[in-house]
Amino acid sequence: MFGGSTGAECTPSERLGSAPPARPRSGAASNVNSRAVELVNGTKMAAGWTLATDPDGRERVVVVVKGTFGLPTPDAPDAPLELSPEQHPLVMADEFTGEPGLSATVYESDFPPHKPRCDVLVNGSAHAPGGRPATSVVATLRVSAPGGTGFEKSIEVVGARVWEKKMLGATPSAPEPFVSTPITYDVAFGGTDASEKNPDKQKCHLANPVGTGYYPHQGGKALDGLALPHTQQPGKAVISPTGKYKPMSFGPIGRSFAPRYKRAGTYDDAWQEERFPHLPDDFDPAYHQSAPDDQLIDHPTRPDGTTTPVRIELVSMTPEGRLAFELPTMGVPVEFTDGEYERTQTHATLDTIIVEPDLGRVMLAWRTTRPLDRDIFDVRQCVVGRMSRAWYRARLTGKTYYPSIADLAASPPPLAEDLSGETAEDLAGEPA
Repeated sequence: MFGGSTGAECTPSERLGSAPPARPRSGAASNVNSRAVELVNGTKMAAGWTLATDPDGRERVVVVVKGTFGLPTPDAPDAPLELSPEQHPLVMADEFTGEPGLSATVYESDFPPHKPRCDVLVNGSAHAPGGRPATSVVATLRVSAPGGTGFEKSIEVVGARVWEKKMLGATPSAPEPFVSTPITYDVAFGGTDASEKNPDKQKCHLANPVGTGYYPHQGGKALDGLALPHTQQPGKAVISPTGKYKPMSFGPIGRSFAPRYKRAGTYDDAWQEERFPHLPDDFDPAYHQSAPDDQLIDHPTRPDGTTTPVRIELVSMTPEGRLAFELPTMGVPVEFTDGEYERTQTHATLDTIIVEPDLGRVMLAWRTTRPLDRDIFDVRQCVVGRMSRAWYRARLTGKTYYPSIADLAASPPPLAEDLSGETAEDLAGEPA
C-alpha cells in the first residue's frame, strides 16, 4: 500500500492545526481516508510514505526521501554536489531495461521497509580512453566509506563477440571495437537456455537468469553465431558456454537472482499453515538490498543525522576517463505527529546511492520508519525537512501559513477569523 509522495515544498498556503486536516497540496500525499498520514515535505527533494508489515505482523510507516544531485562537470571537476533543478520521482515499482522479469533491473521500488546496509549502484557505460575505439576497457568503481567498509570493483568490458564454428568445435570471435557500451546484467554472463523442447530440461543461470553466454544445451554447430557476454572479471575471460563465471555489472541484481532469492525465506506448507500472511521465520532483511554483496557499505548516517563523508571514484565510465566526488553530508530530519499531537523527532538513514554518469546525476535515498501501536491513524502527520517557526505557529493556532509577504499578497483575502490579532508579518514565514 503506497500512501503518497510529493516532490514539492510546502505550498504558499495551507490549513494547519487541530481543526480540520490540512487540505491536500498539488503533488502532495493524498489518501482516500482524510485521517491518513499527511506528508509535509519541507525539502526540495522527492518524499513519500507507505505501510509495511514486520515479520511478526506489526505494521509500520515507512518514509522515503530521495534527492537528485548533479555530478561535477569537466570544467569544474572539484565542485561539490548540488541538488538538481529536476528531481527524479520516487519509483513505485521495479523498472527494467526490457520485459519485466526477463531483463536487467534499472531501478527497484524506493519503498523497501529496511535495508541493513547501504547499496552503492552505478547505471552506466564503459568508455574507451580518449574516445578512440577499443576492443576492451577495464571500468572501476572505487568507494571510500565509513568504518573501512569501502571497496574497489573492476569489470573488463569487451566488444561484441559471437561463437564461431571451427573444425574442432567453436571459439569466440575477435571483439568488435567500441567507443562506449552499457554495463548491465543483460550483457553479463548468464541467461536461460530454452533450446530443449521439454521445459523440465531447460536451464537458467541462477546467478543471472537474464544474461548472455550461458548455453549448457548448445554445442558445435548450434553455438555458431550465439552471442558472448560483454562483461567479465579481469583476467578471467569467458571461453566456455558452460563455465563457472561470475556475472559482472555495477547495477542492481534481480529479485530472482541467486543468492538473493534465498533470502526471501521459505514458503512451504508449514509457512502456509502457521505463518501466512506474514513473512516466514527465515526471512532475511538483506533481501531488500539490491546491490551485489561486493557493492555494500555500512550506513554512513551519523547519530545526529548527518552523513559521514563518502568518496566515490569512477574510472573509464565517463568520456573524460575519471570522475571523483564526495557525497553531501547533509542530514534529513523527519518528525512524526501522532493522534494526540505528540511530536517525535528522528533522522532518516542514507541507504541507497545510485550513480548515473551518462545522465550526469547521482540519486540518494534516505529512509526511516515508525512502528504503529494500533493502525495507520497512530500517525497524523509526517514532516520531512525543517519548517520555519512561523509554520509551526500556524499549525498550533489553526491559521493559514504563507512562506512570504509576497505569497500572502498574492493569495485571496483570508477569512476574518484567520486575521484575529495577526499582522501580515505574523502570518508570513520567517527563517527557521
